[in-house]
Amino acid sequence: MKKLITILFIGLISFTINAQAKIEFKAETIDYGTIEKGSDGVRVFEFTNTGDEPLIISKVTSSCGCTIPKKPKDPILPGKTGEIEVKYDTNRVNPIRKTITVISNAETPTVALKIKGEVIDPSKVSLLDKKEKSIVEK
Repeated sequence: MKKLITILFIGLISFTINAQAKIEFKAETIDYGTIEKGSDGVRVFEFTNTGDEPLIISKVTSSCGCTIPKKPKDPILPGKTGEIEVKYDTNRVNPIRKTITVISNAETPTVALKIKGEVIDPSKVSLLDKKEKSIVEK
């Protein structure tokens, strides 16, 4: 009887070790493209828990205070999808190159997501961008 209990206990432990959450993102980079100052800076990273244990996202941070990520509050069950919302401050006119770090109980516990693009101010157009018709074309 002791042997049977010991074997069952070891089997249960090895099963628990093999069971794990897995996170798979639809895309690990979001390209904002060229957007205007003050436009909507909210984008969403979609993911699926492809493992066999609930996925718990414990922490989501960004490389800059201009980017605010929001993590799911509840665990993501196996086979279910979730979202990490990212809001970039589009009042900052410059190229966007930021990293969002996701920490979870997944098989790969740390994942680096990226956002990129450029915020422009349409009221400040360069003289080189304006093309006038020459006298010959008129």
